[in-house]
Amino acid sequence: MRHQKRTVKLNRNGSHRRCMIANMLKALVEHGRIETTVAKAKALRPHADRLITMAKKNTLATRRAAISKMMITYNTLTSKEAREVKKGNTASYNTDRKVMGKLFDELSQRYIARDGGYTRIVRKENRQGDSCPLCIIEYIQ
Repeated sequence: MRHQKRTVKLNRNGSHRRCMIANMLKALVEHGRIETTVAKAKALRPHADRLITMAKKNTLATRRAAISKMMITYNTLTSKEAREVKKGNTASYNTDRKVMGKLFDELSQRYIARDGGYTRIVRKENRQGDSCPLCIIEYIQ
């Protein structure tokens, strides 16, 4: 029996699905909105909302949980790059570091007074090739 097994399969195995969700989460945090299919957006929405809730707590445990959820990889900085970062120049950061900064600095402060419902799904037309329904998932303002 499949009681309380609410994972949407999306015709993928577990590792593929986890990597896809992680990549979509990173893109959503980085850009604020992404265009995808309705099924993927509905599967992504609870993960995106939980990510904001974790970012609002802003503890070491929630940072590590967010790193795990989004499969963040930090590039190791050379000593010269580390000195530049201390001065405020973050040009040597990869996008994963910037995503974590944006999540815990900007997005968590934007929704500090809101209790939930951080994302919106706006439906668009169907895709040309396979007539799959498309949508835009975005963080609300």
